[in-house]
Amino acid sequence: MLDAAGRHQEMIETNGVILRTIIEGDGPLAVLLHGFPRCWYLWRHQIDPLVKAGFRVAVPDQRGYGASSCPPRIEDYSLLELTTDVVGLIDALGEEKAHLVGHDWGCIVAWYTALQYPHRLHSVMGLSVPMLPMGPRAVNPPGLDDNFWYIRYFQNPGVAEAEFEADIDRTMRFFNGSGGGGGSKPRDANMFGDGAPPALSPAITEDDQDYYTRSFIESGFRGPLSWYRNMSRVPSLMPWLAEPRIQIPAAFLAGSNDPVLQFTRGSVDMQDAFFADLRSKQIVDGAGHWVQEEKPEEVNLALVKFLTDIRGD
Repeated sequence: MLDAAGRHQEMIETNGVILRTIIEGDGPLAVLLHGFPRCWYLWRHQIDPLVKAGFRVAVPDQRGYGASSCPPRIEDYSLLELTTDVVGLIDALGEEKAHLVGHDWGCIVAWYTALQYPHRLHSVMGLSVPMLPMGPRAVNPPGLDDNFWYIRYFQNPGVAEAEFEADIDRTMRFFNGSGGGGGSKPRDANMFGDGAPPALSPAITEDDQDYYTRSFIESGFRGPLSWYRNMSRVPSLMPWLAEPRIQIPAAFLAGSNDPVLQFTRGSVDMQDAFFADLRSKQIVDGAGHWVQEEKPEEVNLALVKFLTDIRGD
């Protein structure tokens, strides 16, 4: 069965949900995880290079997104569930182990899957979000008590959903727009205000914008936003990870202009303490948060090299 973008898709049952998953190629399994607000389509530029390099590539819409299951309860979107989804996907595809790559929230899921299930992974690579332990600090960071902070804004069920779902095309144009965030605003502001959205980023075509818009028309935003509503629970849900350290081979890549790197100053180097075998850290000059869309050639070279090195080519 083909997806609207012409990719082979399967509906795969795992951990009590069904994940629409793009599957192409043959060879060792590489699972690519998207974050917010994206879907499998984020990785459209990476699938063919990985297939050409000899990998079987699986790219799911994660739970709450696109054509995948959208459970109703907020607690259904905890990192315990999200990491178990990944292992169940590997099981469903008949593999003992996989290479795991994630971006944004998918990066967090990838890091925590490596912590929880190291015996099920050959390697892990994260894009954009350094490996730092998660907890309440992410929801209410110091120094932002009087200012708008998007993760705090996402905490109240129904509030961000109402704003984003009122006009999903407009919402996605803000998320897909060029330029920065426009500075600070009051704590009680909403995400985008009343103005017109910016022009699309040069990395996003109108067809891309349309695909992302249709994906969120299908799923809505409750599921994706519920991922954020479980952030404060991580220390209590996973107390055995109070001193996390990823043991398997790992790599990190981000854009030099990615605002996530500014959330915690020095985070690219701070994360070193949480890896036993960090093979590489790469900063792609001139790229922002959506590094694999903005600089696909650089990302593909780094991704293929890391995975083929681990494979032993």
